[in-house]
Amino acid sequence: MECIVLAGGLGTRLRSEVEDLPKCMAPVNGIPFLEYVFQYLESQFVDHVVLSLGYKHEAVTDWLNGKAFTFKIERVVEAEPMGTGGGIKLALRKCTEAQTFILNGDTLFKADLHAMKACLQPTDKAVLALKRMEKFDRYGVVRTDADHRIIAFEEKKYCEQGLINGGVYLLNNALVNRHHFPDKFSFEKDFLEPEAANHSLRGYEDEGYFIDIGIPEDFRRAQKELGG
Repeated sequence: MECIVLAGGLGTRLRSEVEDLPKCMAPVNGIPFLEYVFQYLESQFVDHVVLSLGYKHEAVTDWLNGKAFTFKIERVVEAEPMGTGGGIKLALRKCTEAQTFILNGDTLFKADLHAMKACLQPTDKAVLALKRMEKFDRYGVVRTDADHRIIAFEEKKYCEQGLINGGVYLLNNALVNRHHFPDKFSFEKDFLEPEAANHSLRGYEDEGYFIDIGIPEDFRRAQKELGG
């Protein structure tokens, strides 16, 4: 299995907690957050990872020079910010399999990648790992139908209970031609939302551990929950 990891985020909201680093390199108990993501990918038997880098990419490269993982690692670097979609398009040049997983380097969602792959249907352009949450307002709700097709992404607002986009995707390369993507675009707004309207996305609900370190509160929570 191959996987793209989007690891070029600026980490602007973490500046009060972390020095000037890409978000994926924010230290959690003395270890870059990206290492926890890589440990998860090893547990899922991923054998090829493409890192999509941008801001402060040297910090990631320097860290990798002293590390060894069970999968092959390749890197692409954005010369300028290209949005999540542009980063994915760039990384897809290094991908060769029929399906490619995509996840964020500042989020850890321990979804079962093999189960995600098993639920992919021939007409699905992508499968999204969904996480059920309670009493939240940081994420928008994902609506699905009885057949688990995604039908809508709702705006962020307080919700007592609902499914959120966990930021783990399985892209069906047979139906999605990267050459049709613009060089700069938002994968979420410009691809996922229109495809939901076309009923070409499938949702896979998983109960795995989830944390997104994008804000100081959850970054501090990660210090308590990871690596203990």
